[in-house]
Amino acid sequence: MALLLGLLIFSFTTNSILIIPFIDLLYKLKFLRQKQKTKDAFGKKTPIFDKFHRHKAGTPVGGGLLIILSTSLLFAILLPLLSMLGVIVTYIYPIKEEINIIFFTFISFALLGFYDDLMKFFNFSRTGFFGLRLRHKLAIQWILALLIGLMLFLNLRIDIFHVPFFGVWKLGWLFVPLSAFTIVSFANAVNVSDGLDGLASGILMICIFAFWFLSAKILDTPLSIFLTLWLGALIAFLYFNIYPARIWLGDVGSLSFGATLAVVSLLLGKVMALVIIGGLFVVEILSSLLQLLSKKLRGKKFFPVAPLHLWLQLLGWEEPKIVSRAWLAGIMLAIFGLWLAIV
Repeated sequence: MALLLGLLIFSFTTNSILIIPFIDLLYKLKFLRQKQKTKDAFGKKTPIFDKFHRHKAGTPVGGGLLIILSTSLLFAILLPLLSMLGVIVTYIYPIKEEINIIFFTFISFALLGFYDDLMKFFNFSRTGFFGLRLRHKLAIQWILALLIGLMLFLNLRIDIFHVPFFGVWKLGWLFVPLSAFTIVSFANAVNVSDGLDGLASGILMICIFAFWFLSAKILDTPLSIFLTLWLGALIAFLYFNIYPARIWLGDVGSLSFGATLAVVSLLLGKVMALVIIGGLFVVEILSSLLQLLSKKLRGKKFFPVAPLHLWLQLLGWEEPKIVSRAWLAGIMLAIFGLWLAIV
């Protein structure tokens, strides 16, 4: 544990040094939130969001890219270095296969999110320059998620879900579509939640802390080191992401981080715990889905506005109040989820 804490501090320090030059670079490249009306994760216009967040136009977007690059490079350097220094590396799966799956998820969903960000930054969606519609993006997400599910099933022989109080359920091939559903759901849930300064990144930090504890408990060194470096980078980012934010995650970060969080839970066999630990992400995506389905099927809104955090703003809650209380709720959900994961 002492080693992991040291690596967390090292990751935090490294990213703290890099993030200000990175923000300056985003300004130069004009990777900024645009002034025109935005669209939500389902491709719908968000006039109420723009009403509350119009003043944030010009804020750099794409902080997730720095986290992904720094975490990947530090992991590639430190894991072999630790082995060379005699640190005992323990693992529960074939180590190369496990690492490949983690970083395939981390990077592939980041590339999809980065593409989406580019469409927004340079208005390519307006010009039709290789634009993808919502259903095309979801199709790509499902292809990636099914591929990851197959890799988990075939390469790591994972086909189980742990159900609290009922034990471990062996699912066989059914594991593949269920794991893909989990990955796609959380990729979009984190993406939908990234609407207030510090909301998605703060809840994500709490979730990673919880799974970091679980990975250290079962002595899975590669996964623990990955979560440690990811967590240190995210804390450094969060310092600049809390209200008033100087940088946002962007789709490159939110899609990648949501999908990777789901894969971590699958590697640990704790998907049911993920639903609780990441319960706020679940509520956010469900509120958006209910709104969308209600409009399609009933022709009217289910909520005055969705997702939940935007509804709270409409009710008059200040942004820092929503975020701070979400963090407190996230901490309690993480504690409850950890309890369920180990009973």
